[in-house]
Amino acid sequence: MDITHAIIIGLVQGLTEFLPISSSGHLVLMPQLLGSESSLVFDTILHVGTLVAIFICFWDDIVKIIKAFFSSLSDIPKGGLVPEIRKDDYKKLAWLLIIGNIPAGVVGILLKDYIEIAFSSVLMVGLFLLITGCLLYFSEWRASQVEERLRHGIDKLTLKDSLIIGLAQAFAILPGISRSGSTIATGLFLGLKRDLVAKYSFLLSIPAVTGAALLQIKDIGSIDMNIGALIGGFLAAAISGYFAIKVVMNLIQSKSLKVFAYYCWFIGAIAIISSIIF
Repeated sequence: MDITHAIIIGLVQGLTEFLPISSSGHLVLMPQLLGSESSLVFDTILHVGTLVAIFICFWDDIVKIIKAFFSSLSDIPKGGLVPEIRKDDYKKLAWLLIIGNIPAGVVGILLKDYIEIAFSSVLMVGLFLLITGCLLYFSEWRASQVEERLRHGIDKLTLKDSLIIGLAQAFAILPGISRSGSTIATGLFLGLKRDLVAKYSFLLSIPAVTGAALLQIKDIGSIDMNIGALIGGFLAAAISGYFAIKVVMNLIQSKSLKVFAYYCWFIGAIAIISSIIF
């Protein structure tokens, strides 16, 4: 893969990681469209680029969450962990983010080989994109049924909510199922506030992406790409990811996400048709 193709794919990765239209699905489709070969290692490097974007956008929150987590550890010997978590939003958020990533970790380890097979099928990507579109469409319908004043904030976010959203993230390991789309849609179904569910979705991706990157580190030395292409793809993903986060945070508070449902249905249908014809 040359540097131009790497940058294009990096731009697509950054945008689609946070816009609810499935970055994994586009990472399967784009190399074939460009006539280039990708790899799980390169895809992981692009995901690390989007991870940088999250850190830049939510740096203050991330620092507070980390401090709150370590502070909560000192409450364990005193037997006051649960009461203290309930009183402090950031302590609560820290533990819920950890618990919410358990489903994705389990699924990623147990189904690793099957997931790699799914990444080789354009037909499956198309079908999963159709599912993502349905999730987005009906979550907006559900959100419209709940008055803004009745939606839950961080104080009402429960362990059950965290696990359900975590299961949605685990489901999004499949290419074509949008991670941000499925987690945001699930949060809207659960009646959470729109700004909270978007921020929670982005923060929830940090442990998952970091874990995937660590698992792939051993293979980086064997990747058959020049360093310029790797750096170009990484930077493109980080920059476009930053702007995509800003777009989603604005859109989810002021407008409907149904436009992304239509996009997923359109691209999904094209992928299915092309896989049948070609």
